[in-house]
This record gives sequence, structure tokens and C-alpha cells, in this order.
Amino acid sequence: MAIESLQLSILIAAIFFSATTTSMDEDLFASPQSQARRPELIRDDSLSPTSLLEPILSHLGFHDLAMAVPSLTDSPSFTTWNGPSTLFAPSDSSLKSCASCSVPRILSEHIVPGLFSFGYLQKLAFGTKVETMSPGHCLTVTSATHRVTNTTRIFIDGVEISRPDMFNNGIVVVHGLEGFIAPLSPFSCSIEKMTSLAFPFSLPPPVSSSFSPSPLMRLMLRDAVLRLRTSGFGILALAIKIKYPELVNLQNATIFTVDDFSIFTGAISYVNNVRFHIVPNRYLAMADLERLPAGTVLPSLEAGQYLAVTTAGGPATMRINYVRMKSPDVMRNQKVVVHSLFLPFPHLHPASLDGLINGQDHVEENVAAANQGMKDSCAALEENGGCEVIPP
Repeated sequence: MAIESLQLSILIAAIFFSATTTSMDEDLFASPQSQARRPELIRDDSLSPTSLLEPILSHLGFHDLAMAVPSLTDSPSFTTWNGPSTLFAPSDSSLKSCASCSVPRILSEHIVPGLFSFGYLQKLAFGTKVETMSPGHCLTVTSATHRVTNTTRIFIDGVEISRPDMFNNGIVVVHGLEGFIAPLSPFSCSIEKMTSLAFPFSLPPPVSSSFSPSPLMRLMLRDAVLRLRTSGFGILALAIKIKYPELVNLQNATIFTVDDFSIFTGAISYVNNVRFHIVPNRYLAMADLERLPAGTVLPSLEAGQYLAVTTAGGPATMRINYVRMKSPDVMRNQKVVVHSLFLPFPHLHPASLDGLINGQDHVEENVAAANQGMKDSCAALEENGGCEVIPP
């Protein structure tokens, strides 16, 4: 804990020198591509993967898929993810062989977030599952060695990549498939495909009871770091990098933060309490927070420490641990949502939490604990209007 705090304190100074560098971020969050071809995420809508897909696919001869690209705008996944993507493209002739297939569905289930070059796919463990842009649906990557050429062949759900790396501009990667992948089942992300059919010469390996990190969570954390660093939340971006081993094992996360300016003008306590501002395995956008009644207790990543909704309502009235939000939903993707605060959360007294749980959300001790915890930060930030405490 002390080492992590020291790391964060040292990295605060580095934020001023890292605004134009990208190599440290990309080395930590191993992007599925070679280091020589690792571009920044491009946020210009005119250069987003969805806007580029149609002309790319038309140029490569995948006309049926190109015509289905506009349908992607109706998918929630494509409204929250605007980063690099990889498409495993079946040919027009193979799609025409399935009269009952929905091309828009096939397209969404053949796209995965991230850049998966053929060389990177060859390095993946046999049976690696990659979540597609259709939430809850995964593709299984397997491989085999060609006996004559001694080269590694890659199969996506049993369909071979016959034309690898047909296109790769650092934003979109396209691999041509020998056929098309059958519609994925809701259980495709589980172990159900790793059966004796997939391992004809041995029994399936035992299933570990521990949670396996989601490849999508890894990509969403990297996306969050890049976006936060360029939007005034560089300290949080650095904190996510340090806490990455913990965060990558979560299913999703809600993070409360203060911006860099507030940290450098008095809210330095946030640096040592980042884990206290993270709600694990809960995706709580502002619309979800508004529905929480007063007295709701939320767990934090800090063991034994909790957050409490002290006043319910919208952004202007809602208080968590007696602190008002500055800007809700400052960053959100499929797995991570970030809300900006006026100042760090104070720690509530355990007796106060008991009162909240029992519905007594106006306990005098609660107010005293909140006032004491916010005293130093409020002195520096009171002009922002974030230190208002609801009276008992």
C-alpha cells in the first residue's frame, strides 16, 4: 500500500511530461499487434472503424458485408466502442450459401475489439476465446501446424483464415475466412465449446474456479487510460495503470475521480485513496445512480470500506458520502464508467454506515465525520461549490 502510494506520488510529476508519449501505455496494455504498428486510438468519427468499414470491405470485394455496415449503428456496442477493431470476413459466395442467415448479425459476430494481426493470433493459446462486438458472444481461436510447409494455420470457430492480413491500417484489420461462422450461441463465452470434439486426442482440461480476465476488459481499460489522459484526468489514468492487475480481473467497474487541476490545488488525498473511489463489478452510469435510493451502500475496491448514497436524485442534488458530482459520465465504454467529483470522498464512520443501512440517513455523527474528512480539501476547493454538506 505504501509502495503504491509512493508510485502514484512520483507519477504525478510525470503527468506533465507524458502528455505526448504513448509507448508506456501501449507496452503495459499489451495491444494485439506488433509494437512497431501501435497507433493512438482515433476519436474522429470520420476515421472510426465503423465509418471506415464500408469502403474498406467494398474495396476488398466483401460487398454483402459492406452493405450491412450501416446496421452496426443500431448496436449499443458500437456506440460505446470507437477503437481499433478486427474483422474476420466471410466471402460473398459463402454468405449466399446460407439463405436463412442474417448478414448484419454475422457481421457483428465477426468483429472483435482490438487489433489481432495474423502474427498475434498465431501466438495465442489453443482455444483462446475472444469476445465479439455482440456482447456475450465469443469466438474461439484454434491452430494447427501444416505438415508440409510447417506453418501455423489459424481457425476461428473452426473456420480457417485463408487470407490473413488482407488489410491493416492500424485502425481496422481484416482477415478473409474460408467460410462463415455459424451464429454464435449465448454460451459461446463459456467452456461449452472446449469439449472432446475440440480436443479429439485428450480429455478437456479441468476448468479453473478462478475468474479468467476478459480480453474485452483489458481493451476497455486501455481505452479508458488513453481517453482519460487526454481529457484532464491523467492522474487517474496513471492510477489505472498501477492498479491494472486488480482491475483487469473485474467484470466491469464504476470509478469516481477528481480532475488533475483539483488534485494539484488541494485534493492530493485522492492519490492515496484511489481504490476507495472504485466500485468493483458494478457498471453505474448516471442513469443508474439516479435510481439508487438514499441509504444505498456500495462496496469499494478497498476491503472493508464502503460508499453510501447520502442524498438521492440527479446530478445537481445527488450526494455520495456527502460529496456532489462535478460531471457525471465523463468517460464510459462497455466495461468502465467514470464520474468526476468536486473533491475526494471522505471515509464515513462505521456507526454512520450502520445508520444508513437501517434507513437512518440523517445521523448527526455522519455529518461530523464527513465534515472532518473534507475539511482540508474544502479549504482549497470551496470556490467550486463541491463542499456543500447536507445538514442533519
